[in-house]
Amino acid sequence: MPSNRAFAGTTTAVGLVALAHAAFTWPPAATAAFFGGGALVAFVAEAAVINAGWLDHHVGPKVVGVPLYVLFGWTGAVYAAFRAALLAVDGWPAVAVAAALAATYDLLVDHRGVEEGHWTYTDDLPGPRRRGVPWWNYAGWVVVSAATASFAVPFL
Repeated sequence: MPSNRAFAGTTTAVGLVALAHAAFTWPPAATAAFFGGGALVAFVAEAAVINAGWLDHHVGPKVVGVPLYVLFGWTGAVYAAFRAALLAVDGWPAVAVAAALAATYDLLVDHRGVEEGHWTYTDDLPGPRRRGVPWWNYAGWVVVSAATASFAVPFL
């Protein structure tokens, strides 16, 4: 089991590499909109589910219960999905493809964070779960990913 520090460091590094790649390949406005807007959306979404009592993170440092590495993890994952989507389609259709790709990625890996003790879903909402991860988490990935990708579209 990887340590919390290694997990947070790796996740943050992925986000920073994505940011650096965008800075070299996109207009500055697209990079700022995507990463700034994406981090804000991720923070608000995480804070909302934490405040609702549905999710508890076990890795710090945190602000209002939201670990800072999450801001890098969301934007890094969505950036990779959006860039892959842009290989197939342009503009707003790429936003939809990116949201589907990012949510699929989360479907494949989120349970590992639960199993490794990085976070716990504490909700009692009805509905399906996959390996301990509730349905609303995947719906959240679609919404947050689409919102994040949409910030860059006007500038590309």
